[in-house]
Order: sequence, then C-alpha cells, then structure tokens
Amino acid sequence: MVFLLVALLAIIVLPQAWVRFTIDRHGKDRPDLQGTGGELARHLLDRFDLKDVKVETTDRGDHYDPESRTVRLLRPHHDGRSLAAVAIAAHEVGHAIQHAHGDRWLGLRQKLAKLAMTTDRLASVFFIASPFLGALARTPVAFLAVAGIGIGLLAVRVVFTLVTLPVEIDASFSKALPILREGRYVDDKDMPAVKGVLRAAAFTYLAGALIALVNLARWIRVLR
Repeated sequence: MVFLLVALLAIIVLPQAWVRFTIDRHGKDRPDLQGTGGELARHLLDRFDLKDVKVETTDRGDHYDPESRTVRLLRPHHDGRSLAAVAIAAHEVGHAIQHAHGDRWLGLRQKLAKLAMTTDRLASVFFIASPFLGALARTPVAFLAVAGIGIGLLAVRVVFTLVTLPVEIDASFSKALPILREGRYVDDKDMPAVKGVLRAAAFTYLAGALIALVNLARWIRVLR
C-alpha cells in the first residue's frame, strides 16, 4: 500500500518538478540574446503574417488563447531575455501558427476543453449524489448507474489531456524548434538547452494527463 502511494505521488509530482526545474535552470537573463521573449513573439507573429495576434503578459501561465487570438506569457518570459523566455515564446507562437493553419488537433482540443469544464462540474455532482441515490433506491444498481455516468464524464478530461499532448509536441518540435534553428535566433551551442525547455513546455500537460488517468482508475476501482 505504501509503495502504491509513493508510486502515485511520483507519477503526479515528478513531471511537474521536472518541468519547473528545466525552465528555471535556463531562466537567467542572457544579454547576448537578440531580445526578450515578448519581443521575439511579436517579431515571429509579424513574420508569419499574424499581425492580428496580440502579445500580453499574464499571471495564469504561458498559453495561447484562440478565442481572443492572444499569446500570453508570464512576465519573466515576456520581459526576460533568457533561453527559457525565447523557447517558450516560440512555443506559444507555434500554437498561433497551428490556429492559423486550421490544425485539427488544436481545434479538437479547444472543443474538448469547453466540454471538459462542464463535464468536470457534472461529474462532481454525480459522485456526491451517487451514494444517496443508491441508498434511496435500496439497490446498488442505482449507485452503479449514477457513478458510471460520473466516470464517463471524467473520461472526457482524460481524452482532453491525451489530445493535448500531440498539440504541445507539434508546437515545440515541428514549429518552435525549426523556427529558432533556421532563423538563427539562438546560437548552436545553446540549442540543447532550448530543446530541453521546449520538451518541458510540450510536456507541461503530462502531469495533468497522469492525474486524470489516476483519478479515473481510482473511481473505476471503487465500482469493481
């Protein structure tokens, strides 16, 4: 039992810790770089004829918002002149390029994101209500039916996180990395560090996917 708890803790915590460590490791300002993350994002958007896409600072995590067509960067990545800032800015611009090209995976992720917000709330209601409904009906069938619906609702979150992974990988390695390498925005000796940051950016959602899978498996086990 203790081993299982440690394993679950490692599955949830280690990916998050690795992402944070990698980004922080390359977050020191480098005066030799051509500009800040925000300046690079603006330059790349203009270069790819995405002048209508805005660049803003945020305190809610680096991301691209397809609804408002905005690249949002944490202040250290927007104002910073570091390898982490450059890599993450290029990664988020990669999402803007996906959007402009009508990327199917990105479109599917956006639809699932909206659906998952609703199903997460409904799943909470179902799981809270299932024991009471089962007791009122004096049969486990009602409990199983309601809890089964709740598990189905939770599965939407799992699908969302799994769909997110190829979207993030594409933004990092099919978009950002070639742009930075071919545009000579980063010196060759710094490319391994940039790859590390892009890998971390791509797998930011890995921890969320693992948590969603663990949560789903836990509820399925309850019903067995």
